[in-house]
Amino acid sequence: MTQTTTSNEQQRTVARSGKPGRDSNNGLGLERIGAFVFRYGLVMILLWAGLLKFTEYEANNIEPMVANSPLWSWAFQGLGLRTLSNLIGVLEILIGLLIAARPVWPKLSAVGSIGSVALFVITLSFMLTTPGVWEPGYGFPALSALPGQFLAKDMVLLGVSIWTAGEALRAVRSNEYAPS
Repeated sequence: MTQTTTSNEQQRTVARSGKPGRDSNNGLGLERIGAFVFRYGLVMILLWAGLLKFTEYEANNIEPMVANSPLWSWAFQGLGLRTLSNLIGVLEILIGLLIAARPVWPKLSAVGSIGSVALFVITLSFMLTTPGVWEPGYGFPALSALPGQFLAKDMVLLGVSIWTAGEALRAVRSNEYAPS
Protein backbone atom coordinates (compact mmCIF):
# COMPACT_ATOMS: atom_id res chain seq x y z
CA MET A 1 0.00 0.00 0.00
CA THR A 2 1.44 3.32 -1.04
CA GLN A 3 0.84 6.24 1.23
CA THR A 4 0.89 9.74 -0.24
CA THR A 5 1.08 12.77 1.95
CA THR A 6 0.84 16.37 0.88
CA SER A 7 1.19 19.46 2.94
CA ASN A 8 -1.56 22.04 3.20
CA GLU A 9 0.68 24.46 1.33
CA GLN A 10 1.10 21.99 -1.54
CA GLN A 11 -2.67 21.52 -1.70
CA ARG A 12 -3.22 25.28 -1.77
CA THR A 13 -0.62 25.66 -4.52
CA VAL A 14 -2.33 22.98 -6.60
CA ALA A 15 -5.73 24.59 -5.97
CA ARG A 16 -4.46 28.02 -7.01
CA SER A 17 -2.36 27.08 -10.00
CA GLY A 18 -3.92 23.82 -11.12
CA LYS A 19 -0.42 22.32 -11.32
CA PRO A 20 1.35 20.46 -8.51
CA GLY A 21 4.56 22.04 -7.28
CA ARG A 22 4.02 25.35 -9.01
CA ASP A 23 4.21 28.21 -6.55
CA SER A 24 2.08 30.81 -8.27
CA ASN A 25 -0.92 32.81 -7.24
CA ASN A 26 -1.97 33.43 -10.86
CA GLY A 27 -2.47 37.14 -10.30
CA LEU A 28 -4.41 36.79 -7.05
CA GLY A 29 -2.43 39.62 -5.45
CA LEU A 30 -3.18 41.96 -8.34
CA GLU A 31 -6.81 40.90 -8.25
CA ARG A 32 -7.05 41.79 -4.56
CA ILE A 33 -5.40 45.16 -5.14
CA GLY A 34 -7.80 45.78 -8.04
CA ALA A 35 -10.78 44.86 -5.88
CA PHE A 36 -9.62 47.29 -3.19
CA VAL A 37 -9.11 50.09 -5.74
CA PHE A 38 -12.50 49.33 -7.34
CA ARG A 39 -14.40 49.45 -4.07
CA TYR A 40 -12.66 52.33 -2.34
CA GLY A 41 -12.12 54.32 -5.53
CA LEU A 42 -15.89 54.18 -6.01
CA VAL A 43 -16.38 55.20 -2.38
CA MET A 44 -13.99 58.14 -2.82
CA ILE A 45 -15.79 59.33 -5.97
CA LEU A 46 -19.21 59.08 -4.31
CA LEU A 47 -18.12 60.88 -1.14
CA TRP A 48 -16.28 63.60 -3.06
CA ALA A 49 -19.11 64.17 -5.54
CA GLY A 50 -21.64 64.06 -2.70
CA LEU A 51 -19.80 66.73 -0.74
CA LEU A 52 -19.50 68.91 -3.84
CA LYS A 53 -23.28 68.78 -4.33
CA PHE A 54 -23.53 71.16 -1.35
CA THR A 55 -21.73 73.88 -3.32
CA GLU A 56 -23.36 76.35 -5.68
CA TYR A 57 -20.74 75.45 -8.29
CA GLU A 58 -21.79 71.79 -8.45
CA ALA A 59 -25.50 72.59 -8.18
CA ASN A 60 -25.15 74.77 -11.28
CA ASN A 61 -23.28 71.97 -13.07
CA ILE A 62 -26.08 69.44 -12.58
CA GLU A 63 -28.87 71.86 -13.53
CA PRO A 64 -28.97 71.09 -17.29
CA MET A 65 -29.07 67.36 -16.56
CA VAL A 66 -31.80 67.35 -13.90
CA ALA A 67 -33.88 70.07 -15.57
CA ASN A 68 -34.13 68.06 -18.81
CA SER A 69 -34.57 64.62 -17.26
CA PRO A 70 -38.06 63.11 -17.03
CA LEU A 71 -36.83 61.26 -13.92
CA TRP A 72 -35.63 64.40 -12.12
CA SER A 73 -37.36 67.44 -13.65
CA TRP A 74 -40.34 67.12 -11.29
CA ALA A 75 -38.00 67.21 -8.27
CA PHE A 76 -36.07 70.11 -9.79
CA GLN A 77 -39.28 72.09 -10.27
CA GLY A 78 -40.75 71.16 -6.88
CA LEU A 79 -37.68 71.46 -4.66
CA GLY A 80 -35.50 73.94 -6.46
CA LEU A 81 -31.94 73.42 -7.61
CA ARG A 82 -30.07 73.84 -4.31
CA THR A 83 -32.37 71.59 -2.28
CA LEU A 84 -32.30 68.90 -4.97
CA SER A 85 -28.53 69.15 -5.23
CA ASN A 86 -28.22 68.82 -1.44
CA LEU A 87 -30.50 65.75 -1.43
CA ILE A 88 -28.46 64.11 -4.19
CA GLY A 89 -25.34 64.91 -2.16
CA VAL A 90 -26.77 63.21 0.93
CA LEU A 91 -27.71 60.20 -1.19
CA GLU A 92 -24.24 59.93 -2.75
CA ILE A 93 -22.54 60.22 0.65
CA LEU A 94 -24.84 57.60 2.18
CA ILE A 95 -24.26 55.20 -0.72
CA GLY A 96 -20.49 55.71 -0.46
CA LEU A 97 -20.48 55.02 3.29
CA LEU A 98 -22.59 51.88 2.84
CA ILE A 99 -20.24 50.52 0.19
CA ALA A 100 -17.25 51.26 2.44
CA ALA A 101 -18.79 49.14 5.21
CA ARG A 102 -18.00 45.91 3.30
CA PRO A 103 -15.34 44.54 5.74
CA VAL A 104 -17.79 44.70 8.66
CA TRP A 105 -21.27 44.69 7.10
CA PRO A 106 -21.27 43.16 3.62
CA LYS A 107 -25.08 43.20 3.52
CA LEU A 108 -25.12 46.99 3.97
CA SER A 109 -22.37 47.25 1.38
CA ALA A 110 -24.53 45.28 -1.06
CA VAL A 111 -27.42 47.68 -0.42
CA GLY A 112 -25.13 50.65 -1.06
CA SER A 113 -23.78 49.03 -4.21
CA ILE A 114 -27.29 48.45 -5.55
CA GLY A 115 -28.04 52.10 -4.78
CA SER A 116 -24.92 53.02 -6.72
CA VAL A 117 -26.09 50.92 -9.68
CA ALA A 118 -29.38 52.84 -9.67
CA LEU A 119 -27.54 56.16 -9.37
CA PHE A 120 -25.32 55.47 -12.39
CA VAL A 121 -28.18 54.09 -14.50
CA ILE A 122 -29.96 57.40 -13.86
CA THR A 123 -26.89 59.50 -14.69
CA LEU A 124 -26.35 57.50 -17.88
CA SER A 125 -29.97 58.22 -18.83
CA PHE A 126 -28.98 61.91 -18.91
CA MET A 127 -27.09 61.09 -22.12
CA LEU A 128 -30.48 60.71 -23.78
CA THR A 129 -32.10 63.84 -22.35
CA THR A 130 -29.40 66.48 -21.79
CA PRO A 131 -28.83 68.98 -24.60
CA GLY A 132 -25.26 69.14 -25.89
CA VAL A 133 -24.24 65.52 -25.26
CA TRP A 134 -23.36 65.05 -28.93
CA GLU A 135 -20.83 67.34 -30.60
CA PRO A 136 -22.68 69.88 -32.79
CA GLY A 137 -22.16 69.22 -36.48
CA TYR A 138 -21.02 65.64 -35.91
CA GLY A 139 -23.84 63.97 -33.99
CA PHE A 140 -23.63 60.39 -32.79
CA PRO A 141 -21.08 58.97 -31.89
CA ALA A 142 -19.06 62.18 -31.40
CA LEU A 143 -19.47 62.97 -27.69
CA SER A 144 -18.99 66.52 -26.53
CA ALA A 145 -16.44 67.01 -23.75
CA LEU A 146 -19.17 68.33 -21.47
CA PRO A 147 -21.61 66.83 -20.78
CA GLY A 148 -21.10 63.88 -23.16
CA GLN A 149 -17.70 62.50 -22.12
CA PHE A 150 -18.37 63.50 -18.52
CA LEU A 151 -21.46 61.27 -18.51
CA ALA A 152 -19.95 58.42 -20.56
CA LYS A 153 -17.38 57.65 -17.84
CA ASP A 154 -20.28 56.63 -15.62
CA MET A 155 -20.47 53.39 -17.65
CA VAL A 156 -17.28 52.27 -15.88
CA LEU A 157 -18.63 53.38 -12.50
CA LEU A 158 -21.81 51.40 -13.23
CA GLY A 159 -19.68 48.32 -13.90
CA VAL A 160 -17.74 48.80 -10.67
CA SER A 161 -21.02 49.22 -8.79
CA ILE A 162 -22.37 45.98 -10.24
CA TRP A 163 -19.14 44.19 -9.29
CA THR A 164 -19.17 45.51 -5.70
CA ALA A 165 -22.83 44.46 -5.35
CA GLY A 166 -22.08 40.94 -6.55
CA GLU A 167 -18.97 40.59 -4.40
CA ALA A 168 -20.73 41.83 -1.27
CA LEU A 169 -23.73 39.55 -1.87
CA ARG A 170 -21.38 36.59 -2.35
CA ALA A 171 -19.70 37.47 0.96
CA VAL A 172 -23.08 37.56 2.71
CA ARG A 173 -24.04 34.15 1.34
CA SER A 174 -20.71 32.58 2.30
CA ASN A 175 -20.43 34.42 5.65
CA GLU A 176 -17.11 35.79 4.41
CA TYR A 177 -16.60 39.03 6.27
CA ALA A 178 -12.91 39.54 5.52
CA PRO A 179 -12.03 42.79 3.79
CA SER A 180 -11.93 42.72 0.04
